[in-house]
Amino acid sequence: MQREKVHLVVGLGNPGDKYKKTRHNIGFMVIDEIARFYSISVDKKKFDIQFGRGFIEGVETILAKPQSYMNLSGMPVRKLACYFRILTDNILIIHDDIDLVFGRLKIKEKGGDGGHKGVKSLIHAFSGGDFKRLRVGIGRGYGSREVNENVTEHVLGRFSHDEKAVIDEILAWARDGVNAILCKGIRDAMNIFNNKKIINSNST
Repeated sequence: MQREKVHLVVGLGNPGDKYKKTRHNIGFMVIDEIARFYSISVDKKKFDIQFGRGFIEGVETILAKPQSYMNLSGMPVRKLACYFRILTDNILIIHDDIDLVFGRLKIKEKGGDGGHKGVKSLIHAFSGGDFKRLRVGIGRGYGSREVNENVTEHVLGRFSHDEKAVIDEILAWARDGVNAILCKGIRDAMNIFNNKKIINSNST
């Protein structure tokens, strides 16, 4: 039986303890959850990317976390894709999205950067945005409009108490979304995941 093509699944984030488990690093957190669940060791390093190779239900997959900081993610990912001869059609990018409410996922086949500098770097490196995306909503914070004025503080901040209560559920939901994209195809995955939201019943 012919083996499936290799897929590259990239989570965006910033390296270092300062950014660990912040909202902007949820792409890294999803990769870690996938690696844990499917027993894929993400312990190799090349082109300033931490990566590992394994299988997700028979689909050969490379999981990757760029270590070059968010805004410079593009070129390391391109170098890794070229090294393993992975076409853009077989690349999936996982990243945070402030314009999606917390707990919502959105799968897209391709598109622009939506103001996300990591995605912008990738589009520049690949000369286009023809790669799949799994956007994980982090929202704009609780309360009034004033909360939204300091976007950087919110994005680089750590999850609130209510958010922490459901973050494991969201990571598992995102992991299952990646599984669906790779194993069922992006159209079916969009139908399953794009209109559902993880809700913390304890939050107000």
